Amino acid sequence: MVERHQAPIISFRITYKVGSVNEHSGITGVAHLYEHMAFKGTQRLGTSDYQKEKEVLEELEGLNWEIVQEEAKGSEADSERLKGLREKFEALEKEAKQWVVTNELAELYNRNGSVGFNASTSRDVTSYVVSLPSNRLPLWVAIEADRMANTVLREFYKERDVVLEERRRSVDTNPGGKLYETFLATAFLAHPYGYPTIGWPSDVGSLSAAETERFFRTYYTPSNTVIAMVGDFKVAEVIPLLEKTFGSIPSGPPPPPVVTVEPPQLGERRVEVEDEANPQVVIGYHKPNFEHPDDPVFDVIDSLLSLGRTSRLYKKLVVEKKIAVGASSSSGTPGARYANLFTLSATPRAPHTAAEVEEAIYEELERLKNEPPTEKELEKVITNLNADLVRSLRSNSGLASQLAYFEAVAGDWRYVLRNRDKIMKVTGEDVMRVARTYFTKKNRTVATLVQVLPAGEPGGKALPILKEGGQ
Repeated sequence: MVERHQAPIISFRITYKVGSVNEHSGITGVAHLYEHMAFKGTQRLGTSDYQKEKEVLEELEGLNWEIVQEEAKGSEADSERLKGLREKFEALEKEAKQWVVTNELAELYNRNGSVGFNASTSRDVTSYVVSLPSNRLPLWVAIEADRMANTVLREFYKERDVVLEERRRSVDTNPGGKLYETFLATAFLAHPYGYPTIGWPSDVGSLSAAETERFFRTYYTPSNTVIAMVGDFKVAEVIPLLEKTFGSIPSGPPPPPVVTVEPPQLGERRVEVEDEANPQVVIGYHKPNFEHPDDPVFDVIDSLLSLGRTSRLYKKLVVEKKIAVGASSSSGTPGARYANLFTLSATPRAPHTAAEVEEAIYEELERLKNEPPTEKELEKVITNLNADLVRSLRSNSGLASQLAYFEAVAGDWRYVLRNRDKIMKVTGEDVMRVARTYFTKKNRTVATLVQVLPAGEPGGKALPILKEGGQ
């Protein structure tokens, strides 16, 4: 909690220490799907008669189980029985809808002056955010304690279809989305960082409300939650209110840990994704998580390579060689809790190729191995990182975000300050050592988006037609 009395506003952020990294094959996408369901209401919100609604929802779940069991028989499934079960399922969904009060949760917040009511799911965490007038603090406490304890997965199968459509937009018909998904699945053979946060379509399409409820009861508990509040309130007055509401929710046992460790890579991995889109290239190198002493060095390398228009990648690839329209890097892909990737990506400028851009990136990495950054470059990195930190803490919502994230991921919000101090101690020799250690061909995964023009266009060729059972 941070008191800021400049304006009568409070920003709230609830962060659960759960994301797609806590999923396993068969239920990928469940964390993201539950994020959607948390907006559907509770036993009190979003319904006109929960007891009647509950009976129909339970019957729906039983029918879904029967449908899944029959479909699992494959070619031996009873088509007439399946047709009857699905018709009954659709009728029950319509019956359940009569008790649904659509968007009651969001409208309640809107009527009380909310701003930024939203949520997000990543590999590492799931967060729910909103800002409200300070005199609406009791309302937030009542709503969110109710959501934590009594969320109802109403309209579940309708929302599951919404998520599948979201996946089609963001991945299946998005060349960059397909490339990134394929890249991570290639880089991580064992660790769940290789799963897409939105889930594999077959997994999402088979998720049930009962299975999602079990996931919710396992991970969305007070013992696995961080709440950050920043704004116009008095801590001494808020604590009794929190203890009375959130404090009455059973804490729950610690959730099961992620035990899978990605084995060392045995050689370069390369993968191509064909699409009717401009070429792109993504390169990743395995690296340790935030706890490792080399992690701050990667933050410095990231800034040297791609922070601003004077960064090394931008100057070399975009300005001087003019072979790319953009180039970037990132330390900590796709998450920070576990060993992850340092990534570099670029889009070539026509008529230059992805191979040319890739080679130019390797030249810059070799330069890091053999030529330490100057003192002026390191000073610029520190200045820019300090400026970014200050900007991120300026607003109530920004500060709440940083506090909740680092408390959840690193176990202590003070990490954001400790890491800054470590970055300030990074030397040119550290940069060369880390570059030589990690930026090796053996430790590298490369994904390339290959442009395939449709048949009939100059230089085009027909895309392969996939037939049932193979190509």
